[in-house]
Amino acid sequence: MGLSEIDRNLLERCIQRKPRAWEDFVDRFLGLVLHVINHTAQARSVRLLPEDRDDLCAEVFLNIIKDEFGLLRHFRGQSSLATYLTVVARRIVVRKLLQQKVASRLSEGANPAAHEVPDHAASAEDRIGNSEEVARLLEGLDATEAKIVRMYHLQGNSYQEISSAVGMPENSIGPILSRARSKMRESRVSEQG
Repeated sequence: MGLSEIDRNLLERCIQRKPRAWEDFVDRFLGLVLHVINHTAQARSVRLLPEDRDDLCAEVFLNIIKDEFGLLRHFRGQSSLATYLTVVARRIVVRKLLQQKVASRLSEGANPAAHEVPDHAASAEDRIGNSEEVARLLEGLDATEAKIVRMYHLQGNSYQEISSAVGMPENSIGPILSRARSKMRESRVSEQG
């Protein structure tokens, strides 16, 4: 599905800085951004306080207006605006959650794992907690798999961005990620067993 006429008009109004355009944009996409924040945090087993959610929401919208609406000007219209904003918001939220996780670990001192509560309902890749364990699990992958896992899960890149960076078809990224996750799960189970 491509860009709707309503969204095309809204996009043009924002880029041209027409009166009320930004307010209309925020009204239209605030719910979507909040959904992405909640879903991303839940998928990563992160509990958000209302002020954390507000901060993440502000961060997403600030990134959209940064550089004279750079993110909107770079939108090519090959998908719906909602799809594009979902990817953009997810990437921003993942990056901020990772930064907060690293910052909290550094402030906790030498044993960050002592403060974590295990979440047995979360999938293995969501529970991978510390950077040493991630590095060890990535060592069990071939170079391409490790790069793709790093780009997708740690940097929040889209399949399209990964495809361009590693020079392989976009439809190959999902199967490679799936295989890599399986290897990482097996490696983790064998370490625990």
